[in-house]
Parts: sequence; structure tokens; C-alpha cells
Amino acid sequence: MNSKIIGCGGYLPTKILKNHELESFLDTSDEWIKSRTGISQRHIAEKDELASHMALEAASGAINDAGLENSEIDIVIVCTTTPDNSFPSTATKLQALLNLGNVPAFDFQTVCSGFIYGLQIADGLISSGKYKTILLVCAEKMSSLVDWQDRSTCILFGDGAGAIILQATSTNSGLIDSKIYANGSYYDILHTNGGIGMTGSSGTIQMKGQTLFKHAVEKMSSSITEIIKANHVSLDEVKYLIPHQANSRIIDSVAQQLNFDKNKVVKTINKHANCSAASIPLALWELKKMQALKENDLILLTAIGAGLTWGSALIHW
Repeated sequence: MNSKIIGCGGYLPTKILKNHELESFLDTSDEWIKSRTGISQRHIAEKDELASHMALEAASGAINDAGLENSEIDIVIVCTTTPDNSFPSTATKLQALLNLGNVPAFDFQTVCSGFIYGLQIADGLISSGKYKTILLVCAEKMSSLVDWQDRSTCILFGDGAGAIILQATSTNSGLIDSKIYANGSYYDILHTNGGIGMTGSSGTIQMKGQTLFKHAVEKMSSSITEIIKANHVSLDEVKYLIPHQANSRIIDSVAQQLNFDKNKVVKTINKHANCSAASIPLALWELKKMQALKENDLILLTAIGAGLTWGSALIHW
């Protein structure tokens, strides 16, 4: 039994923070940011706009896009680094907002690689035969984790949510394969300087940028090579490469290392910035709105996140 994406949804907060607006309180400029990251703007959630609010908008869009009723959802999975509360899970809050009764719901967290991990988790649940239709949502309010005086990190992140409906199918389309990895020895390359157990507060993002850049290029490239080789397909057959939107130079370096056609690389970082786990499903949502996804298109996804965690997925649309 295969798992097929039958619906996509997304949400971006209405407030937009452009690069030139950062100049009023940071030693930076629009040109400096764009040349080093590819980012022109980012969406910023209001103070009372939480991950669950963004998740609800994205989830409702995905359910509608799939042509389903809420009652047809069998399980709710939410990936978020910025939950509404330490507990209960944001997924249970979303489940209630969708009026799903006793449908199971849970959160997990692998930061920017969350969508790839989520696909593998959801596919495994469908393969077990216990669930047919799964709502997978990635919702991130990264603006709540940045130090707005640290120009090396605050310029990079934005807020938003992306969602998909993954459903069991007997056809050959759907998720072909996914491969996920982690190496905790790189724990301190990208982290927050706080945590509920350690400091009683979430802390702010700390990053070793140059080191992370090298790992991102190497690990995303190698995971792509491995999944392509394992499934006996060539990069020439891939219609779109949708990488995690961390930095335009990282994306370009991955494409260059693989000798992949840059015209087939999907970039949303210019307008979305880095929305962590929500980046890839938001890009899928954008492609779906543009009617750019056609039946049987071969789609390749790849991401890396703090931990370090990383992985790739191959999808027959």
C-alpha cells in the first residue's frame, strides 16, 4: 500500500517584514541580506498568533484541497519547534479545533527536517494498515526564537505553516521512498541557548554559520545521491527539487554539486525566508496553486535541521 499526497495547504501571516525595515535597528542592509541569503522579506506572526492558529489555516486548506470532510481524517501529526504550550501537544489543540472527536494526535520535533521525518512517520502508519488518511502539518513561529539584535540569525527566519493530506493508495503513485538520518555529535552547531528543563525558558537561536553551511551542502547532497541510487532513477528524471529553504547559497551549492539543472530547483526563500519544517510543504503549496504539479511528475525533497537531522524523499506525484 502506497501513501499519496492528495491535498496541500499553507498559511503565511499577513504581517511582512522587509529587509529595509531591519535597517532601523540592525547594522545591515537589503543588499547585504539578499547577497548572502537570497531573502528579501519574511512573514511575522502577531504576538497572539500561535502555531495552532497557523496550523489550523494550513490544515483546513489541505483538507479542502483534497476534497475531504474533516471527519475523514484518521490521525493528526504536527511538527513544530514552537508549540503553543510545553504541553499538551499542539496537535491535540488542532484536533479539537477541527472537531475530530477521539482521533489520535501528537507532536514531534526535528526542526527544519521535520517534513521529511513526518512523511516517513505517516507513511509507516499507513503501511501498518491501521490508518488510511493522515493530516501532517508543519507549523513554525520562528520569530519567537530569534534574538532580534543578532543580525547573523534574525534575518534568516520567518513564520508560517504547511500541511498535506497523505492517503493510502493502491496505485503506483505516491511516496516512493524516504531516508532520514541524525548525528547528535553536531548538536551545538544550531541550537537554542535555553530550554524548559535547562533554563525554564526557550532561549534564542545560536548558530555556527560556516560550519552549518558545509554540513548542509554535504548532507543534503549525499542523501539525494543515496535515495536516487537506491531507487534506480536519475536526476534527469526529476521534475522538481524542493530543498529546505535555509539559504539561497546552500541551495545553489547543492544543485551545483549534483550538477542538477538550476531551473528545476524550487526556491521560495526570497519571500518566505526560513520557515523551518514548514518550508517544504509551503513550497509544495505554492507549486500546487500555480498548477505546476502534474500527474506522474517525479519530485525530490531534501532538508537538514538542527540535531543534526537530515534526509530526502522521492515522490511520484
